[in-house]
Amino acid sequence: MSWDEFWVILAVCGACMLVCRVLPLFLLKGRSLPEGVSRALGLIPPAAFAALVANDLLSPGMFDGGLWPAAVPLVASVCVVLVAIKTRSLIWSVVVGVGSYALLMLLA
Repeated sequence: MSWDEFWVILAVCGACMLVCRVLPLFLLKGRSLPEGVSRALGLIPPAAFAALVANDLLSPGMFDGGLWPAAVPLVASVCVVLVAIKTRSLIWSVVVGVGSYALLMLLA
């Protein structure tokens, strides 16, 4: 690939990204979205976060080091989920997550 082709591809990708991000703002300005669409858009951040967390928790070779080292992050994440459901507090979820992970790593 030559530099000229690279710059053309970069410009086309940049233009497409700009159009995909800016065009909906102009088209939907002053309009309200249906309730179902608003609810679905509200689920995007938790879904993206869940995908990032699942990528770190589950890996193809996670059980190569044994059962307990692979189970430590899973057990800590279960503790975080339980605290998050019970308290609905981000700070308590973080404190319990870090604390339970540290305690479980000491036991490992």
